[in-house]
Amino acid sequence: MRRRQIISMAWQNMKQRRFRTSLTTLGVVIGITAIIGLASLGEGFRVTIRAQMEQGFELNVLTVMSGGILTGESGYFADADVQNMSKIEGVSVVAPLVQRVRGVKLYNASAEVTPLALLGVNFTEFWKIYPDRLVLENGSLQQLPKNNTIVLGYNVAHPKAGEVFAYPKENITMQITLFQGQQQASTNHTLNVAGTLGKSGAAGFINFDDTILISLEAAKEIFNTDNLTDMVFVRIVNPADSDSVSKQIKDLFPPESVRVLVPAAFLAQVETILNMLQIFLTAVASIALLVAGLGIMNIMTVSVMERTREIGILKAIGARSRTILTMFLTEATLIGFLGGTTGLPLGYAIAQVMGRFLFRYSSQVTPERSIITGARTHPLTEVSPILTPEWVIIAIVFAVGVSVIFGWYPARKAAKLDPVEALRYE
Repeated sequence: MRRRQIISMAWQNMKQRRFRTSLTTLGVVIGITAIIGLASLGEGFRVTIRAQMEQGFELNVLTVMSGGILTGESGYFADADVQNMSKIEGVSVVAPLVQRVRGVKLYNASAEVTPLALLGVNFTEFWKIYPDRLVLENGSLQQLPKNNTIVLGYNVAHPKAGEVFAYPKENITMQITLFQGQQQASTNHTLNVAGTLGKSGAAGFINFDDTILISLEAAKEIFNTDNLTDMVFVRIVNPADSDSVSKQIKDLFPPESVRVLVPAAFLAQVETILNMLQIFLTAVASIALLVAGLGIMNIMTVSVMERTREIGILKAIGARSRTILTMFLTEATLIGFLGGTTGLPLGYAIAQVMGRFLFRYSSQVTPERSIITGARTHPLTEVSPILTPEWVIIAIVFAVGVSVIFGWYPARKAAKLDPVEALRYE
């Protein structure tokens, strides 16, 4: 018997039992709908989270820290170290930094502000490291005096709602308290406000909203660090080269003496977790399809009993066991294919609805600032599901595969029926 005839007979048998076939196919539809809905929603969620994290983490910026920063021991970078980093292939900008988090206060005629940290930077190079994050709300950095310029973070410039601590071109006093054992000494420095930053959030360990920035030369002079810096920021051309550049930087120093923060590595770990979550949700949804498979086995077993005499007639006129087996497996395949193709658009449509309304109330539980970066958060209110061709193929193959596997037993049972006994069956 030709394949076309077998498929035609299988289709006719299904049409004769439309209600039963519809219920059986419905189980496959529900399973595929659940799989596609969760898979496409999970893919859209992963892409959305990645895009938001890329905005919060500059993936092409590496932070090089002395091991002493984490262990409490002394450790600094010399100017020669900075120059060596700038020579590494793939590095576009290197910006050293002096940071102090204690003993810094700002005064003017009417107010006092305590910033979270003071950063000594080369303004030109540092702005090349974070061009999109460091945007001035007021002021300009076009003509910078080297030793009396200060830039205020947003929260420093606006200590309270509706208040402004200092405006560009105003002079303010910075008090520095140096601690040496039990002794401390304070010095005052007059600085001119070049500008104030807009809301910048955080990069790595630095929250720019709560910091002040002065020139690197002034910081070295105030803290008597000569040509030594605490931290170095390295901007690379291609984020894909993060691991390679990080290794080359570490090779410039003794083992375990420096730490390199690679945002791309952190993002890769988060993406791995999201992928595992997507696989888990899809596996849970697959249970519905396995339950549908049991329904297929049950219905086809009953169908074999009802069509026993028909099978006996087919065998009596010369149909081989392989033909009977193929005919029943073809029915199972058609059920799986119909259920899969119907469940695909239905699952994607449900994912669209869930993506639009499921995250609508996330703003109520989303913190104002990120616990990782310190930047102001943007609540995730909508996720656009993404249905990839891979998932379409996987869903169809899985639906057909489950149907064939669970249809194998009743099909094999039908193929092994004795024709004489089958003709006697009432």
